[in-house]
Amino acid sequence: MPRIPELSPSEFAVRWPAYATGEDVVLLDVREPAELAVAAVSSALHIPMREVPTRLVELDRDKPLVVMCHSGGRSFRVAEYLLGCGFAAVFNLKGGIEAWSTEIDSRVPRY
Repeated sequence: MPRIPELSPSEFAVRWPAYATGEDVVLLDVREPAELAVAAVSSALHIPMREVPTRLVELDRDKPLVVMCHSGGRSFRVAEYLLGCGFAAVFNLKGGIEAWSTEIDSRVPRY
C-alpha cells in the first residue's frame, strides 16, 4: 500500500487557496453527524466513515481528495481505503478539525 501523504490545515489552505469553492479539491469530512453538529467546515463534503464504501460514486475521481476527521486517525484509514479503490490523489488532513480550529478558523469549536 502506498504511503498516504499528510497535509496540515495550513499546508492545505496554501496549496488550494480557493478550497471553499470545491472546484480544485474535495475536502471530505468522515466524522459522524453528531460531531458535525458541534464543529464543521461548511465547504466540506460530509460522508461518515462507515458510509464511504457505499457512497463512492459521490466522490470526484478527477479532483484531489483531502480526508478529515476529528484528529486524523479515521481520516487516515479512509484515505488508505480510497487509494485501494483506485482514487489517485488522496491526502490525510493531519490533526483533523482540531488542527483546523487552531490553524485556519478559530470560530470552529474544539471538542
